[in-house]
Amino acid sequence: MNAPLSMAGYVVQPLPIPTLPVRNSDKLFPVHRIYCVGRNYAEHAIEMGHDPSKEPPFFFQKNPDNIVTDGNFPYPPQTSDVHYEIEMIVALGKGGKDIPVEQALEHVFGYGVGLDMTRRDLQGEAKKLGRPWEVGKAFEASAPCSELVPASEVGHPTEGAVSLKVNGEVRQQGDLNQMIWKVPEMISYLSGLFTLQPGDIIMSGTPAGVGAVKRGDVLHGFVEGIGEIEVRVV
Repeated sequence: MNAPLSMAGYVVQPLPIPTLPVRNSDKLFPVHRIYCVGRNYAEHAIEMGHDPSKEPPFFFQKNPDNIVTDGNFPYPPQTSDVHYEIEMIVALGKGGKDIPVEQALEHVFGYGVGLDMTRRDLQGEAKKLGRPWEVGKAFEASAPCSELVPASEVGHPTEGAVSLKVNGEVRQQGDLNQMIWKVPEMISYLSGLFTLQPGDIIMSGTPAGVGAVKRGDVLHGFVEGIGEIEVRVV
């Protein structure tokens, strides 16, 4: 969902602000940046060929306008290997720099469910060449997201099932308690690298079981205590 802007004062029409709906509210959450933490579940790190015990957290970004909320994921061009990755979304209501871990949750507005869709073949080529991942990660509609639920309603979940079904078959299954880097640690670490802003969201990593999709597939993702998302590949 996007909130339109007036053209007054601009030489071209500014693009709408990407937004996410908020449960039980008619107000929208404006998205500033999307940070994604990589390989944050040990079994997923292993399935991707890495040792989770040796890595500090690392992050990549998607673009705010990669978000889609209409339940459709258009199969992207220049790829034959698009993968799903189910994730819990952390939405920040406050920004800051060098945020202490013990204060980090004060910056969270709420949580949601998202899919980090990935052109795995293009990401793999970029890895081999030592190049950035944007071509594999930050393409149109690559961040299907659910509505957000305020932390004031659900608290700050530290455990709960995370799962994804494809055409009714379970493909990914894990628990929030399996995250290597917990939400307060992610926020604190990120705030040492960037000045975080209200409207930033963090995609917190995915359990093992990632795999390819094809047109016509229906993806159903779930994070216990937060919500769910259903997306059709078109």
